[in-house]
Amino acid sequence: MKLFNITYILAFISVLGLNAQQMPAAKQSEAVSILGATAHIGNGEIIENSLIIFEDGKITKVADAAVAASQAKGEIINAQGKHIYPGFIAPNATLGLVEIDAVRATDDEDEIGEMLPHIRSLIAYNAESQVTETMRPNGVLLGQIAPRGGFISGTSSIVQFDAWNWEDAAVKTDDGLHINWPNSVRRGRWWMGEDPGIKPSKEYQENIIKLKSFFAEAKAYLAGDRKESNLPYLAMESVFNGDKKVYIHVNGEKEILDVIQFKKDEKLDDLVIVGAYNALKVADELKANNIGVLTGRPHSLPNQDDDDYDLPYKLAAELSKKGILVGIEGSGSMERMNSRNLPFYAGTAVAYGLDKEEALKLITSNTAKILGIDEFAGTLEEGKDATLFISEGDALDMRTNILTDAFIQGRKISLDTRQTKLWKRYMEKYERQEAEE
Repeated sequence: MKLFNITYILAFISVLGLNAQQMPAAKQSEAVSILGATAHIGNGEIIENSLIIFEDGKITKVADAAVAASQAKGEIINAQGKHIYPGFIAPNATLGLVEIDAVRATDDEDEIGEMLPHIRSLIAYNAESQVTETMRPNGVLLGQIAPRGGFISGTSSIVQFDAWNWEDAAVKTDDGLHINWPNSVRRGRWWMGEDPGIKPSKEYQENIIKLKSFFAEAKAYLAGDRKESNLPYLAMESVFNGDKKVYIHVNGEKEILDVIQFKKDEKLDDLVIVGAYNALKVADELKANNIGVLTGRPHSLPNQDDDDYDLPYKLAAELSKKGILVGIEGSGSMERMNSRNLPFYAGTAVAYGLDKEEALKLITSNTAKILGIDEFAGTLEEGKDATLFISEGDALDMRTNILTDAFIQGRKISLDTRQTKLWKRYMEKYERQEAEE
């Protein structure tokens, strides 16, 4: 009986260990030198035999090891034959906002209402999410956590994926406002006897007027005496003074052109288009107006029967070739699970003609510029955060993206997930059985 109780207790503790949050890494205490790896800087440059040193969470040396190897200090990691990359960045993600889709209590991505600029996704971010920790073994170390729903969804923030809580996780708070642009067409409601085909939306112009009216009302309120507190209007002040970017989720050609006009009318200097399915049709206008683009998930089907069958796959590559600042986002069906595939989305751009180092920019330096964090993230350069990882091979290829070490702000983080723990336990048991036989 005692043996049964002890076995039961040990099994219970084991299950708790598998389900517990990974212990966030301690602050960097000594210099770390990574020697011999092929360094993919993230800005298009490569150093075949590199020396990278970081101290107190910041990169202090990026050089050719052939001439600077003697400068290595602190803990030295021999990475000969391996590759080193800046941490990948997942924009427009709901990681940490939803844990289990079917359990409503774990879903904090969408609030009730239409105009919600005062909603902050950051305070709902769950740093203990087991979904989020599965990003790290693929090199996805940073993410923009964005709300969903409504006309104006709320405000996103940018976090790193190794923290005790949302305060520790935040690297840039309230970076931008997210707006869902209305559609100019809609499908007929077959359940109401309408033709199920696509037709113009009668509400399109009404919804644009509604959005413009909200902007006008907010400006009038902020210019007034503000005697009565109005949180949605107050939240717009940082948009109007340029402290917050504006991310507009839009896909149609006409809608994108209307967004460009909206940008001009509202004098929104820093506007980003998210989704951008038909952006190729208006690429010249986007470039002329200096608008960055976060393209939708490339591993998806065309929206319409007469669309180019590989449009989603080549969109990021084609826009990049036209000189537009492009990043990749992964929203959509099962988006939290699929966010870990971010490097392979960039790899798809390589298959469609983009140079491999240019494709790397889609999830590193380009995204950092679009999100406004390029001062400390996105590339392996001196003075920037030591948020980086070492891979056995090409990180944009799922067959060779096998991480050996990863660091966030100089802290060596765990790459074990619940799944890898189970696998290691299985292999240890298997090896013991093999040895006994």
